Amino acid sequence: MTTPFPFTAVVGQDDLRLALLLNAVSPSVGGVLVRGEKGTAKSTAVRALTSLLSEVAVVPGCRFSCDPLSPDPGCPDGPHEGGGGGASRPARMVELPVGASEDRLVGALDIERALAEGVKAFEPGLLAAAHRGILYVDEVNLLHDHLVDLLLDAAAMGASYVEREGVSVRHAARFLLVGTMNPEEGELRPQLLDRFGLTVEVAASREPDERVEVVRRRLAYDDDPAGFAARWADEEAAVRQRIVAARELLPSVRLGDGALRQIAATCAAFEVDGMRADIVMARTATALAAWAGRTDVLAEDVRQAALLALPHRRRRNPFDAPGLDEDKLDRTLEEFSGDDDPDNDPDPDGDGGGPGGGGGGGGQPEPDEGPAGDGAGARPEEGEGAPAPGGGGEQSPVRAAEPFRTKVLSVPGIGEGAAGRRSRARTEHGRTTGAHRPRGALTKLHLAATVQAAAPHQRARGRSGRGLVVRRDDLRQAAREGREGNLVLFVVDASGSMAARQRMSAVKGAVLSLLLDAYQRRDKVGLVTFRGSAADVALPPTSSVDAAAARLESLPTGGRTPLAAGLLKAHDVLRVERLRDPARRALVVVVTDGRATGGPEPVALASRAARLFAAEGVASVVVDCESGPVRLGLAGRLAGELGGTAVTLDELRADSIAGLVKDAQRRAA
Repeated sequence: MTTPFPFTAVVGQDDLRLALLLNAVSPSVGGVLVRGEKGTAKSTAVRALTSLLSEVAVVPGCRFSCDPLSPDPGCPDGPHEGGGGGASRPARMVELPVGASEDRLVGALDIERALAEGVKAFEPGLLAAAHRGILYVDEVNLLHDHLVDLLLDAAAMGASYVEREGVSVRHAARFLLVGTMNPEEGELRPQLLDRFGLTVEVAASREPDERVEVVRRRLAYDDDPAGFAARWADEEAAVRQRIVAARELLPSVRLGDGALRQIAATCAAFEVDGMRADIVMARTATALAAWAGRTDVLAEDVRQAALLALPHRRRRNPFDAPGLDEDKLDRTLEEFSGDDDPDNDPDPDGDGGGPGGGGGGGGQPEPDEGPAGDGAGARPEEGEGAPAPGGGGEQSPVRAAEPFRTKVLSVPGIGEGAAGRRSRARTEHGRTTGAHRPRGALTKLHLAATVQAAAPHQRARGRSGRGLVVRRDDLRQAAREGREGNLVLFVVDASGSMAARQRMSAVKGAVLSLLLDAYQRRDKVGLVTFRGSAADVALPPTSSVDAAAARLESLPTGGRTPLAAGLLKAHDVLRVERLRDPARRALVVVVTDGRATGGPEPVALASRAARLFAAEGVASVVVDCESGPVRLGLAGRLAGELGGTAVTLDELRADSIAGLVKDAQRRAA
């Protein structure tokens, strides 16, 4: 087994180190979410934390790590006698793989023995192993929704429940939840985001000396892990002793009314939802005081607690960058400084209030006040190839209009892709639609079908008592139908015919609205744009809706309309994506007025490109952006060639009465 990388040897990352140490001092803080780019030692720091944690006293032989002084009365391995002697073991860090099954997380019941013998033969899962330790989820933003639901339940109740057709097992599951994620790969579901007590942003240092030290220590560790760990043993021991001392001091720390008022005022000022933020801030500030060896919470503790506990709770939508306006934070703390606080200066040293000040400004940019009505009512051909100040027919990017709630666009038929919330699919969760023989381990028993399969054989099997004689061949797996996430590929016309500022602002607002819908439905998204003489993949398929929104915001416009190039580029993107993820079905959303210009026979070439999608049965929707009193209906014609449906910008709104999108459903019949 490889020697763990010493926690004290991790270079930089002051915010991350502090957040992890505070949770070691006070696990009630609620865990840490670590956000940052790849290669920033997020996982290294988290895994190294276990070497600083105290050993755990457990009941000998208990698979659920019961405390011998207060064992769980409902422990499946119990009952245990309280107050007895126990064994000690090191604190555990249990890692939850992103692709884990439900049974791997919560454990599994032997259904066959439960039905035939009436016994609860239970194999514990990762939640049981993590009890009284750390549950670590790398790439937590990629975790499937059904696993997120189970984590939320366990975190809220401190227990895990496993139920299979009336047979249930419950065991304690209290753990420190630590997750790491790269925001470029997609955001985290809001319900789980709020369950993390603290959040920190990490990035690679731009200081050459610090980067040199990182490389030097890593190479030294690779050459001699045991020797490297031994060189840091004294510092590790000192930090471990400081954690123990802080834990002992924690019950004596006084959180005065002045500090509580500052906490409440700060949460109110930043408009965080609910009361969890106030509670987490109070626990964090108390842990900070204990870590500093003090028995009173100071204003600097409250400030640091806010920087760690609030950035991920103040986001209003997926496209808002996390962070706090530190000037606003300081004004709030100064205004509500309490008389019982020994030090009312929110930043006595002028250094940002303690280690790892963190948290960038979260203010929103001022809206772009372009000339009202610029280009309104322009004919479709206006702006085609018109020169801009920068030359080359390109116009400066236009800010998107306010997003709105869109109608649900779905892929027809029934898929088998990753769990999500858009299109119908055969999944492990959802409503039961039938039964079949299990292909592997039985996870969802269809009781009625199982009894029906076993009933005709009871006499031949020598049944004599009241119990049902069940064999493996009788078991039936429940077939369930739920929802899947799709690949939503946007093909956006950025040509001169779309370049009127008012129209392009509305188009960007519509695409932004669809991106928000894709985020909520757990889709992957991609962005292809076409203008001038070619098409570009502005964003390859990804789970990061934020990245797609950023690319959309900076999208320039102008030039001719190479519609065929845009469709062919999108077709190539889909071909590659099918090889990577064949189970994920695609929905192509073409945003255009339907015009095709540039090159020989542009209209005919666009028609042939569109028929490729129809021939392969790719679900598609054309968002018709044509405006003005004279409408040519080109977008509707394009939708017909794609084998899809067309909607106007007005019809795309969920509250529109102009009509519903029905063509895709009719094609599924």
